[in-house]
Amino acid sequence: MNEQFSLHTVRKKIIVISKIGGGILIISYIVSTQLPFGQDVSYLIWIAVVIFMILVIDSLLRRFISNPVSDICEAAYRMARLDFSSPCELDSRDEFGELAENLNKMSDNLQQALEKLEQANMQLEKDVQQKRQLLNERKELADHLSHEMKTPLGVIRAYAEGLQDEVDEEKRQRYSEIILSETERMNSLITTLLDLSALENGAVSLTPERFDFTEFLETIAGRLLMDVPEANFVLQYEIPEHEVHVFADKPRMEQVLNNLIVNAKKNVSPNGILKLSLIEQDDMLHVSVFNQGRPIPPDALPKVWEKFYRDKNAKHGGSGLGLAIVAQILSMHDYEYGVKNVDDGVAFFFSIPVIPRP
Repeated sequence: MNEQFSLHTVRKKIIVISKIGGGILIISYIVSTQLPFGQDVSYLIWIAVVIFMILVIDSLLRRFISNPVSDICEAAYRMARLDFSSPCELDSRDEFGELAENLNKMSDNLQQALEKLEQANMQLEKDVQQKRQLLNERKELADHLSHEMKTPLGVIRAYAEGLQDEVDEEKRQRYSEIILSETERMNSLITTLLDLSALENGAVSLTPERFDFTEFLETIAGRLLMDVPEANFVLQYEIPEHEVHVFADKPRMEQVLNNLIVNAKKNVSPNGILKLSLIEQDDMLHVSVFNQGRPIPPDALPKVWEKFYRDKNAKHGGSGLGLAIVAQILSMHDYEYGVKNVDDGVAFFFSIPVIPRP
């Protein structure tokens, strides 16, 4: 019974409005003809009632029919243009309200689907970019290897051919030593380049551990700089007397110090100063490796971290990979690092967070 007389459908609303309007028109006509006025006046009163009823019915139809249809059309128009920012705010318990609710649900589902599709596209683009970068790095690796191998392979071939025809035993021994030296150089270059490539590609990860950096530096410096017969420099230290603990990948940090110290040792001027500094300040350990000698040209300072970069004016040659490995390892640790020209020389530096002492 309640459902029969319910106004929760558009059809019933229209029927009720039309019946009420028709009833009022009939009643108003009867009443107007019974008024104690002339026929013309009665007709005018009835026409006024008719006009009023037309306005009322038009307002009701606009409220129950036209406005909901307009709201739904606008919402559908926005959705067709993939604009899901404004839902259809139609509060009605009839078919229009149900349609608006379904449109809003469809809008939410489409928005979620588009967001997932966008994320999938971004991930796909990222994967494609990574694969493209990997292919470029492999090509770059192959190009660098082929370029770097030319010189040692040429030397090995030349001395191997000379070894075949040489009868002097002393020269044969020297040729053999050169061949072995160049072979070791090639092996070291390939190993270093593959290690750097693995670091850059994320094929290896860091394994941080807690250790005393003061003792760590002293051990490495002692191995590389102490009791060196050909040493022609003055070694200076500025190191805390107490332990300074850090949390880092110890083997990788050993690579960093090895490369920085060897680089300083190669470039220090004769009888110049090579200074290792550890300064603890504001929960940071500032590490510096200084060598007295020729400064680096300002435009070349950013390039020293690039693979295969070599200073043409340097006294000693190298593979150009040591500082690139240093930069990669420090970047993976998120440590600040750099190089600068200072008075009478060059300083390479980086900073490590310190584990507070108990």
